[in-house]
Amino acid sequence: MRTIQFLASLWLLLHLAACVLGGAVPVQPVDDDDEERMHPHLQANPRSESRSNAENTQDYWLSASKEHILEKLNFVRNTKRAKNIILFLGDGMGLATLAAARSYLGGEEKKLYFEKFPFTGLSKTYCVDKIVPDSASTSTSYLCGVKANYGTIGVSANVKRGDCQAMADKSNHVFSVGKWAMDAGKAAGLVTTTRVTHASPSGVYAHTADREWENNAVLEEACGDLAKDLDDIAVQLIHGEVGSKLKVMLGGGRRNFMDLEFYKNGRRTDGRNLVEEFEAMSDRNVYVKNRKKLLNVDPATTDRLLGLFAKSHLHYHEEQLADPENTEPTLEEMTQKAIEVLQTEENGYFLFVEGGKIDISHHDTMARIALDETAELSKAVKLARKMTSEEDTLIVVTSDHSHTFSLGGYQPRGSDIFDKAEASGADGKPYLALSYANGKSFETYYDVMAHQRVDPLLADNVDVAQLFPATAPLESETHGGEDVGVFASGPWAHIFTGVYEQNAIPHMLAFAACVGDGQTACD
Repeated sequence: MRTIQFLASLWLLLHLAACVLGGAVPVQPVDDDDEERMHPHLQANPRSESRSNAENTQDYWLSASKEHILEKLNFVRNTKRAKNIILFLGDGMGLATLAAARSYLGGEEKKLYFEKFPFTGLSKTYCVDKIVPDSASTSTSYLCGVKANYGTIGVSANVKRGDCQAMADKSNHVFSVGKWAMDAGKAAGLVTTTRVTHASPSGVYAHTADREWENNAVLEEACGDLAKDLDDIAVQLIHGEVGSKLKVMLGGGRRNFMDLEFYKNGRRTDGRNLVEEFEAMSDRNVYVKNRKKLLNVDPATTDRLLGLFAKSHLHYHEEQLADPENTEPTLEEMTQKAIEVLQTEENGYFLFVEGGKIDISHHDTMARIALDETAELSKAVKLARKMTSEEDTLIVVTSDHSHTFSLGGYQPRGSDIFDKAEASGADGKPYLALSYANGKSFETYYDVMAHQRVDPLLADNVDVAQLFPATAPLESETHGGEDVGVFASGPWAHIFTGVYEQNAIPHMLAFAACVGDGQTACD
């Protein structure tokens, strides 16, 4: 009682002091009205009431909890050596994206396939010089095991973005778990829905001071005379120490491999056709440029497979579905063919698979597309797990970073995740349950002349490429800085639990497969 009286007296003194000094009391007690504003009473939604009568009973939740505990108790830690490693990356797939994707799949109680994996953790994504990283520095982290500077790939933090001279110093180069696997006699490959020379897949094989140096033209413009001693990212994929040995390379980005002389969208200016150079290396090197040819690839007669299915990134899955003349494979189809080709290797393999357009759609505040791309990644993971054995294949699913994407608003269970929130704003207008802290959609939802919000239900913006509200106007929405999820299944999956630095991921992969120079399960 004395403690309560003391605290009450202290608050009163602070309040009086603030009044005398003309200031404000830092902390105000919460009254009933404040509580109602924070947690309003909302009308029930008929759809949510009809979802499941069982959920209204305590037995349902008690039983579900017991089943969860029993499931955990029945997990047996697999401490066998991992013959194969598959690392899936949902680029920009933060925790809010996962939560919203469940609703997109049909209900908040749903799970993306990889959320059923027995072991989960959280990865800290900051890079050496930024609190919020990009996909280049993070690829160096989760593939090479070293944190680096923003915008750089496959180099240590001794290399600042754009430093041509530091990039030329090979002592600054760091190598990926893909190379560690190949050094141990395994095969390696990569699959992406972006350009194969984009930031994330480049972490498998490239060393560059700038993620944008995907072809010789941009590299030479940036580095001048120093460029003669440097290789652009596309050249590194075809002729580099690591890239020249990769067994599978599937994605987009054809423009970075050819001069205009060979391809109307080519961006090279050195007269080279790197695709022809790849094919000339061996009669068993196979190049494909469309879905039909990819599906017809015979793994038994293919030593190395290069697939470039678009001039830049592949189209969104929703765009592929809408185009009757679509010639691009899905992420699931590329993953299947990659595994089929890699499974011909007796010693096993490392495969990197990126759902890269989750990130790109978030940058454009296109939440519908981002959630669909997340669902596509889930399909690819499911297929990979079915094609492999949990006994000898470790599958890890994670993200490089999140976005400023938010899911909020007290909307009823079972409601449309893309619709308005249950309550209206203080201005009397509805607001959407999904939004971004910044991005190009600011003026779509805010009338800058009238200084008021636009009713989101009246905005001419309701197709699959719908933009969702952004609080601050930017040309491109930014990444977020919070931790991202890590989901693991297979040998040594249990070591991926907890909260850890992102650069620990490749070391844990290497530990499970007994590759690399660090600590391994075989020691």
